[in-house]
Amino acid sequence: MLCCGPRHCRNLEPSAGSDHGGPVHAEPVHAEPSTPHRPEGDGPPVTRSAAHEDGRPRLRADAARNRAQILDAARAAFRELGTAAPLDEIARRAGVNIATLYRRFADRDALIRQVVVDGFALVLRTVRRALEAAPRDPLAAIGEFLLTLVEEREMLVLPLIGGPVTDDPEAAALQREIVAALEALLATARAQGVIRADATAVDLIATGALSCRPLPHLPADQASALAARHVRIFLDGLRPDGARPLPPAPTNEDLTVHLHPVKGHGRRTGPGEV
Repeated sequence: MLCCGPRHCRNLEPSAGSDHGGPVHAEPVHAEPSTPHRPEGDGPPVTRSAAHEDGRPRLRADAARNRAQILDAARAAFRELGTAAPLDEIARRAGVNIATLYRRFADRDALIRQVVVDGFALVLRTVRRALEAAPRDPLAAIGEFLLTLVEEREMLVLPLIGGPVTDDPEAAALQREIVAALEALLATARAQGVIRADATAVDLIATGALSCRPLPHLPADQASALAARHVRIFLDGLRPDGARPLPPAPTNEDLTVHLHPVKGHGRRTGPGEV
């Protein structure tokens, strides 16, 4: 299983005059269940005093820990075995019994959905941080965004590299926000004249997806170093100097249709296909 590579792979050199800081680290988001109930074996009932203002229950520490372990195990299993990975294998890796897995996630689709949503949420946080840094050095901010995705690629096993997504309002809303933030990031860079005029949000999304794709036959540190090298080549290609006309780019809608079927999950992916 690939893991995030060593920090020395982050060898992006900021452009002249940059005061860009160190790596951005985005923490995984674990959404909470929408219906209050007492999961057997996960602690006592949740009271109103322990709930969010909108009525959603706060998970007890042990239940939250189980949920996080299940999601971590699911990401690893989906990466190695595809999205058809046996749920009992995911439970085993998480160190919980299968009943606990089903208490946290009603079925495979619910588990896949949460892995996807968590990944999109991480991408959105990362691009927003890049957008905040962009006025100082937009090209360095774009590079930091892409390199952070490489470092966090274990969290992105489904949303960035072609995993199935349900017709889910939360996932769709996150995708729209990501594209809007990326377009704003590119607009800042164009206004400062540091990138070519024809680069699009889809170019950044595709580069992130390709850079995060597993390379199972390479050691993790070499895979990370290679991905960082490709990011640097891409950044040089974004510069306006000597830019040549590009062929038409697919739209974000094209990518959504082909990479993320919106009507159900379609076929299950096999090992190495996620």
